Amino acid sequence: MRIKKPNLKLQTTITLLVCCVIAISLLVTNLLISAKVAYNTEKNLEDKATYIARIVANSPSIIEALNGKKDEKVIQEMANNMKNMTNVEYIVVMDMNQTRKSHPDIAKLGKHFVGDDVEEALKGHEYVSTAEGTLGMALRAFTPIFTSDGRQIGVVAVGILLNNVHQAVAQSRIIIYIGVGFGFLVGLIGAMLLAKSIKKTMFGLEPSEISKLLEERSAMLHSVREGILAVDKDSRITLINEEAMSIFSRAGITDPMGKKVEECIQNTRLNHILQTGQAELDQEQELKGITLLTNRIPIFVKGETVGAIATFRDKTEIRILAEQLTGVRLYADALRAQTHEFMNKLHIILGMVHMKYYDELAEYINSIADKYQEQVGFVIRHIKDPVLAGFILGKISYSREIGVQFVLSEECFVPEPEENEITHEIATILGNLVDNAMDAVKDYKDKIVNLTLVYEDDILTIEVSDSGPGISGELKNEIFAKGYSTKGDNRGLGLYLVQKSVERLGGNMQLFSEVGDGTTFIIYLPYKSKDGVE
Repeated sequence: MRIKKPNLKLQTTITLLVCCVIAISLLVTNLLISAKVAYNTEKNLEDKATYIARIVANSPSIIEALNGKKDEKVIQEMANNMKNMTNVEYIVVMDMNQTRKSHPDIAKLGKHFVGDDVEEALKGHEYVSTAEGTLGMALRAFTPIFTSDGRQIGVVAVGILLNNVHQAVAQSRIIIYIGVGFGFLVGLIGAMLLAKSIKKTMFGLEPSEISKLLEERSAMLHSVREGILAVDKDSRITLINEEAMSIFSRAGITDPMGKKVEECIQNTRLNHILQTGQAELDQEQELKGITLLTNRIPIFVKGETVGAIATFRDKTEIRILAEQLTGVRLYADALRAQTHEFMNKLHIILGMVHMKYYDELAEYINSIADKYQEQVGFVIRHIKDPVLAGFILGKISYSREIGVQFVLSEECFVPEPEENEITHEIATILGNLVDNAMDAVKDYKDKIVNLTLVYEDDILTIEVSDSGPGISGELKNEIFAKGYSTKGDNRGLGLYLVQKSVERLGGNMQLFSEVGDGTTFIIYLPYKSKDGVE
């Protein structure tokens, strides 16, 4: 049977782990320090006893009394005084026969010294021993007494009871125990704060939850059809998913992980995102012939920019489709205008038939036919691309519908293009410029829009002018921005698309406008004729 391990929370685990480490460390430290303190305490007591014994042994009064030159009572008096001052248990002065000359207990004066550890001292050696005397087990320091001529005349024994020694050691250890306890308490508080901080840093997630999130993140990164590229605050690449690597491989970029993004990938603008902290959405990016649609977003942690991420997708095929759909919309608008105009004329014809105005009807139909043939013939003769010709005819019909005078220059001539894709771009350019011009003049008395298309030396010149209100100087740079419009929400794409189409075709555009004096757009586009017409 498999035993399930207890599932402790991360904060609890960290707290217990840190507390255990601190406890073990303090325990080992306590053992080492306690042993050292006990040794030092005992050594200090030994040194103290030895030092006192030396003082007594070198006292002239003690030497003279043992030598018979003074009364022996001096020995007892001095020994007791010294004992009281130094707080030792006893100071015993004895002669070479081990007869006590001093003792804390007067009754023991003149009696034989107890203990066989005095023998070496009688031989002139100084040392410290532990033995049992009349007052109990004691730490005893022995020092021989010599006369000035070097003759030994006795021994001084200074004793400190072992109970007192152990008590001194215990008192020293109490300080250690207090320090250990305080250290453990501080460690416990620190462990709890550390665990709480780590928990907060990980947004309150448990390790199992983090593991699950990482697995989900990995699966998500590899499954999305968008390329994903992330950089840190130093602009070093930290993350690339498989789709991004596939796109980079087609662009000839290999192994970019860990490198500075600007060193291996062009036009990412991630450095700019890191500096400004401003997101850039739905931006086109050219990467060695591959057109990408990119979103670039800064990464913030506690209000500080710590990195940036870019998501992108190869938009080459989608762009072509979008261009085709844009053309279809423009063609549909043109056909709708033509249909609407045709239906109006049919209603007029039907009314004249009902009223039996046959002569006027014939004249009306002839005038329509002549005008239509004149317009259609002119457009067909001068615009060789049938798609573009149909598009212009639709705009002519639409202008009549809204009451705008749409003038096609007599100089117009456009040969059939060598590549059909350019037609969609030109339709996008013309459609937006002409529509904007008609919108600009529809509320004016003189509603005139002029269109000139001239082909010369592989350059197609497009000129669209109107008699509208014109554009002020401060707006000339803003009207090409994506989303900028004076017509309300969900507008502001027309001139942006015109500019992008001109850029894709490698052309350039000029704008001439004065307030109250109309607006003129002139565009120069590289244009290859199918038949090589100059």
